[in-house]
Amino acid sequence: MHIHILGICGTFMGGIAALAKSMGHKVTGADANVYPPMSTQLESLGIELYEGWDPSQFKVAIEPKDKLDPQQQFKEPDIVIIGNALSRGNQAVEYVLDRNLPYISGPQWLLENVLKDRWVLAVSGTHGKTTTSSILAWILEYAGLEPGFLIGGIPQNFDVSARLGKHPFFVIEADEYDSAFFDKRSKFVHYRPRTLIMNNLEFDHADIFEDLGAIQKQFHHLLRMVPNNGLVMSPKSDKALLRVLDMGCWTPVQFTGADWQTNNLIPDGSEFEVFFKGEEQGVVSWDLVGEHNVNNALMAIAAAHHVGVKPNVAIKALTEFVNVKRRMEVKGVVNGVTLYDDFAHHPSAIATTINGLRAKVGDGRILAVLEPRSNTMKMGVHKDSLANSWINADHVFIFEPSNLSWSMEELLAESDVTAMLYKDMDILIKSILSYVQPGDHILVMSNGSFGGIHNTLLEQLTLIKKA
Repeated sequence: MHIHILGICGTFMGGIAALAKSMGHKVTGADANVYPPMSTQLESLGIELYEGWDPSQFKVAIEPKDKLDPQQQFKEPDIVIIGNALSRGNQAVEYVLDRNLPYISGPQWLLENVLKDRWVLAVSGTHGKTTTSSILAWILEYAGLEPGFLIGGIPQNFDVSARLGKHPFFVIEADEYDSAFFDKRSKFVHYRPRTLIMNNLEFDHADIFEDLGAIQKQFHHLLRMVPNNGLVMSPKSDKALLRVLDMGCWTPVQFTGADWQTNNLIPDGSEFEVFFKGEEQGVVSWDLVGEHNVNNALMAIAAAHHVGVKPNVAIKALTEFVNVKRRMEVKGVVNGVTLYDDFAHHPSAIATTINGLRAKVGDGRILAVLEPRSNTMKMGVHKDSLANSWINADHVFIFEPSNLSWSMEELLAESDVTAMLYKDMDILIKSILSYVQPGDHILVMSNGSFGGIHNTLLEQLTLIKKA
């Protein structure tokens, strides 16, 4: 079967492409911007990519391909998978509809072709989905279960974002964002998990949800699909998730902070004890830091326990876990300056990331560099809590996108930490370089590429060292 994927360079759709290719399908795809690392990963799999939405991409030559043959025959894809970033009015979408080509959303295709006969372990929540999914997949791998997975990032223990794995287990990052322009249900309602992690819940994705209650309703739909012989895991302290459970749950529930607990032996979270029903299971000693990652690990240990992995085995697995790219990833150390890259783009995530780094570096200076790029941030939904999110940084550099619907100037006055606002990337970089000193920690936070600022800073820091 020939599958053509619109929006293929996103981590989720790129994962779909990799799975489809491994199942023996011919896979092609298109995106508005075709660039590494996803383009490189896809091309290495032999997947032909098109840049842009011109309908000519749908006319694939029948082998043997000979562009000089005037009688060359073409065949359109057997099915088109349409990503949720594409809307009506898009040239490729309109072509699919006008030609009556078969089309489907990524989550629906995944259910029908991969998940329907698997034991699905789904990781949901506003924050920590990618990290927790990666930890869980690695624990199962360490235990010899060879799980399949689809994760919204590249777990470095595997170096791929998706694989089929062996039956029955499949780990998936369960996103609450909508499925497609023609299916406004959350992606995760297609996954039908037997093991469900609900990590946390806050208001986000203001471009598609009007309030927290709307998101809770989607989580309730997800809960309705977990069977009685499954398991739901949730933190005891999260009031938003407790409200979701109160809406109806027909599955056994285990709580972190009650059934599962931890005790930090080192304040930064790099070493902690794990307890299940009051009994110590072992001590985790790993490379990650931050209370949020302790919580992520505990959820993953609990989920693995549900499929038969003993906690002591899971704990041993964590000693060899390598964090996901773009989760406080060290991009380089130059001239005594350490540069980190992190995906944080919500005030809670920003605060958690900075607090985790603070616990690690102690009195070392933290220079936080922030790009408020998400749709929710651009709408100004979280502007009242943003200034307080970076309280544990020493200096904040903010890049203001041109399409922001509100002014960030007021944040500077509200901030207890010195914060500077920039609209020009070159000026932002020069300002950081003029301020930084040996021993500093530069923490770059964005859910996009941030104009390649990481490599530019490292290159310029190298030049300063040579000078």
